[in-house]
Amino acid sequence: MKKTLLATAIVGALGASAAAQAATVYDQDGTKLDVYGRIAMGIAGGGPEYNGSGEKIDNDAEFVDVYSRLGLRMSHEVSRDLTAFGRVEWRFDGDERTGPSGNGNTGFKEVRQSYIGLQSDQFGTFQAGNFDSFYNQFVSLPFDVYIDRGLEFAGHPKQSRGDSIGYYTPDLSGFTAFLQLKHYSERGLTEAEQSSEGDVIAPQGGVRYAQGPVTLGLGFVEDVARGGGNAEMLYGLIGSYDITDQFSARLGYETRDDNNTRGGGFDTVGLGGTFTTGPWAFAADIYDVDPDNGDSRTSWALGSYYKVSSNFDVFLELQQADQQSISVNVFDNDEIVGVDTADGDDMYWLTGARYHF
Repeated sequence: MKKTLLATAIVGALGASAAAQAATVYDQDGTKLDVYGRIAMGIAGGGPEYNGSGEKIDNDAEFVDVYSRLGLRMSHEVSRDLTAFGRVEWRFDGDERTGPSGNGNTGFKEVRQSYIGLQSDQFGTFQAGNFDSFYNQFVSLPFDVYIDRGLEFAGHPKQSRGDSIGYYTPDLSGFTAFLQLKHYSERGLTEAEQSSEGDVIAPQGGVRYAQGPVTLGLGFVEDVARGGGNAEMLYGLIGSYDITDQFSARLGYETRDDNNTRGGGFDTVGLGGTFTTGPWAFAADIYDVDPDNGDSRTSWALGSYYKVSSNFDVFLELQQADQQSISVNVFDNDEIVGVDTADGDDMYWLTGARYHF
């Protein structure tokens, strides 16, 4: 395993930590079933004092669930070179009672991932269902090291998570090419319920090079409006370099064209690194985000993580997104006064602990 992935596992990427802690409950005649998950709780506070409409909100400290989850990973060896696999993963509230007598939830609040596929060492991997964005897995992953906030590049939900198919090649002398398609359907909707875009397919793809200390990903996403984008192309060039066994640096650039009616164009540059020593890991990143139709902002994030044991870790994360100020008029003692909804000092913080199994 590359040093970059080792550092990412410590910092909290689910795939690496889940693989390390998964318990095999069945393994016979080429069929295997693993159970994995984590219970994570913490205290969060700070962040913006105003919402996007200029309304003041409460940003005091709160006891929170920090993405607790439970998952099953399945596989069956069809032949020496072909493996069928499946995975399903749920999120649940780990910090409070849920259910009919609680807050109305049923405990498991989200099917985070659910997909099946075929993997061949010779021909590559094909999968279908609800899974993380391939763009995130192969391009923006070096920056996706924070448990909560801190990633300014496109993350794992980007034009993904449901009704998707994807393919990536085997390792070809360090190169891996990938392609994913997400389908937004309007099947069963009446004419009044249908959107103006109709059925939409959002492709994403690219190539990653990972050899020795170098990891470099180049990719694109057609950021369709049905998936929360602005109907323009998003491109990213992001990489990392393992300077030593303990220190990995990363640098990235991401851009999206501006749309005449939807706006949303930007250029983002990110620089960061991860340092590990014994049971400790430290991460730091800074971004320059330059919207096409707005003021640029500087966003930064810091994280420190300590592995008490192979199953238990504690963490502290800080993030300052430097939200753009929006001047709004609000009532104060029956008078209308102007207020800037962000002053750059509303730092978000999160601390807590996780038990992996």
